[in-house]
Amino acid sequence: MVEAMEPGNHAGHEEPHGHDHHEHAGHARKATWRVAASATLHCLTGCAIGEVLGMVIGTALGWPNVPTIILAVVLAFFFGYALTLVGLRKAGVDWRKALRLALAADTLSILIMEIVDNAVMIAVPGAMDAGLTSGLFWGALAFALLVAFLITTPINKWIIGRGKGHAVVHAYHH
Repeated sequence: MVEAMEPGNHAGHEEPHGHDHHEHAGHARKATWRVAASATLHCLTGCAIGEVLGMVIGTALGWPNVPTIILAVVLAFFFGYALTLVGLRKAGVDWRKALRLALAADTLSILIMEIVDNAVMIAVPGAMDAGLTSGLFWGALAFALLVAFLITTPINKWIIGRGKGHAVVHAYHH
């Protein structure tokens, strides 16, 4: 979830009063754990929507693992980008620029999360074959998303500190 920010205070990044915060989009900034966790939770929200929807559809239709995972990954990217696009559009960013920013902000984070959470789902014996009413299915999926969050947060911290990833849209969140 994107945290609310006060003018001149971007979660640990103080700017001089009167300074246009949009000028800092994409520039290196101090990356705090709070900012990294916030960015990761934002990506995780979109990923989780797509991942759960894809896993539910594939499992309900009795699809094999590979098509189920492909659907889950496609939907995770779709919803991950969609959440960022909605926020950027609300901030007044035009569609073309918003799409470029969303791709720059979220691609690596979503990719890492998808690799991790799908690897965990495959690694948990029986999870991919468990039905939708199975505690194993839902427990493994929740565990997979948690592991993805824990692995992606420090990576996002490193990326944001270099002015990449979520840092390119950070200035547009009010």
